[in-house]
Amino acid sequence: MPGFPIVDSHVHIYDPAILSYPWMDQAPPLKSRHLPDVYDRQRDGVAIESYVFVEVDVAPAQRVEEARWVGALADPRLGALVASAAIEDGQAVRTELDALHAATPKLRGIRRLIQGEVADFCIRPGFVEGVRLLSEYDLSFDLCIFHPQFESAIELVRRCPEIRFVLDHIGKPGIREGLDQPWCDQMRALAALPNVWCKLSGVVTEADHGGWTREQIEPYICHTIDCFGFDRTMFGSDWPVCELASSYRRWVETLDAILSDSSEAQLRQLYRDTAIAFYRLG
Repeated sequence: MPGFPIVDSHVHIYDPAILSYPWMDQAPPLKSRHLPDVYDRQRDGVAIESYVFVEVDVAPAQRVEEARWVGALADPRLGALVASAAIEDGQAVRTELDALHAATPKLRGIRRLIQGEVADFCIRPGFVEGVRLLSEYDLSFDLCIFHPQFESAIELVRRCPEIRFVLDHIGKPGIREGLDQPWCDQMRALAALPNVWCKLSGVVTEADHGGWTREQIEPYICHTIDCFGFDRTMFGSDWPVCELASSYRRWVETLDAILSDSSEAQLRQLYRDTAIAFYRLG
């Protein structure tokens, strides 16, 4: 285990009794209250300095309400928020961005889920225009895709060089099927663009939930760090979604074992410093 408190760059906080999450009807294990007290119990002693809340695909009409509600939580470890917005609306998304900006001073980024859309969704003119607007608000953009959408994600980044991007869940490669290409080459192409970072998160949920091993996921983790380096890679738990495949502690212990040959400085960069710098924590 890391010998210092870590910064978790990807945490979902929610309560279906307060806000509506329609997608949870198809994910019963996740459809329950997941607030900071539950997070504390399930991380099983892993020391946390702070964390970044990432939007939970709330009902579209409640996007601003979600940011306001989470931002008002009395948890000093909540360092930043990544909210959802209808980026595909282009210039019209200004109204929503203004409301989100006013909802909480902890807003640092926007995520509009791409993973459930057609491959070219994120390079349509309205989407590109909406992403470019984020520079006016000093906001980053979280890329959440499945690996077949990788080429479009790369093109989006190329069209928006002024925006800081972070790739969620290492691009959700086909770990369960043992696929490494074209994901390996695409990761290297994306990392060649200087305005992209990567979250080492959501890895185990792309593997066999009940039977994944360290040996199965290690090549994907090592390739990610080889592409982005420690200075552009940040730890994330993807809690509580990670609980579908692994306990919080097992994920950290597995990652720590894979990185056992890394220096103290490299581990601090991965587990703390990259997220602190990217999301302007503290």
